[in-house]
Amino acid sequence: MIRIDEIYNNTFWPWLHRNRPGIRMLMCDPFGRSDPDSIISYGTDTDPEHNYTLFFDQEPIHLNIHTATFDKAAELNWELTHKSGGHSPQTDIAGHLITSERDSDNVDFICNKYHWKGHYYFFHGWAALDWYRGYNKTFLITPLEERTISKTFISPNRIVAGERQHRLEMLYWIFKLGLTGNHISCPETCPAENISIHNAITPLVTKYPDIEQVFAAQQLPINFAGETDHPMHSCWLSLFDECAESLLYLVTETVATGRRHHLTEKTFKPIALGMPFVIVGTQGSLKYLRSYGFKTFGDIWDESYDNEANDQLRYEKIAALLKRLDSMDIDQKNALFNSANAIIQHNWDHFYNGGFEQILWTELQEMLNSIER
Repeated sequence: MIRIDEIYNNTFWPWLHRNRPGIRMLMCDPFGRSDPDSIISYGTDTDPEHNYTLFFDQEPIHLNIHTATFDKAAELNWELTHKSGGHSPQTDIAGHLITSERDSDNVDFICNKYHWKGHYYFFHGWAALDWYRGYNKTFLITPLEERTISKTFISPNRIVAGERQHRLEMLYWIFKLGLTGNHISCPETCPAENISIHNAITPLVTKYPDIEQVFAAQQLPINFAGETDHPMHSCWLSLFDECAESLLYLVTETVATGRRHHLTEKTFKPIALGMPFVIVGTQGSLKYLRSYGFKTFGDIWDESYDNEANDQLRYEKIAALLKRLDSMDIDQKNALFNSANAIIQHNWDHFYNGGFEQILWTELQEMLNSIER
């Protein structure tokens, strides 16, 4: 098990220092920051430096936000690429960009712009293993055979504006289709962007002409029982009672637009809670998750939404699936949940009993070995 808050100090830097001496390591610190001033550097005074790595693996790349951060990283390594006397860059120096984003147009763009080599590993897989460890040895999670399903889905929503605007689109469909009888939350003001929901939806009017009326009909905020101000729950499990009576967990991922694969710890919450799930993510998110040994629920309900390339149409297909499931009676929902138990148990075992960790460990070592001097 990797302690995720020590992954740079205890895993990456010792490996680089031992196996690739002379390669500087850059990263953003503390966790969660990605601005230019957050970049810190690991290096030595004894080894002559000849190359560098930038670990940008906690956050997805947004070109409109993070270009300044990449400019700063390139600036910090100016002396490496210009050490031929300051007259012209050394063309054999290529920095290494390590992300948790696979098959990504944004990663490709950044690597081409800065002449970096891209590398990938699943940071958020390691984060989920660390953050959700031990919950399988508690009595917080209701055993599958003791659950009585009375709701179709649970959908927590906290940061809903800015680059998370797709969550507003899913809430639009939840409200419009009359699915509010399920366990959902929605803030009145986005806690990260500090913008009211009613202002945040304005850019979506061209897509959904009635969105302002749909949201105006809702009493906001919508909170879970016992909660106020939509607390951050990323690094632990919660809402055990609500999850135990829900057929599935609607995961509204951090990234749900464009060509890239970027899942976070959010996807592993239903797996660790013993639940089926539907993922509001980019095209192919379910296929991407299956590549790590997990199973999804295509034999239980329609997962063709995962193949839809158009982001807006993908959200609409997910909404239609939720509506169909919500129209079932209680007995049908319980029968459907019981039919998913074998997949739920496989995913639980794969997450908690070492299978997923072994895949991640092999992947991480292969990533490190691909970093050339």
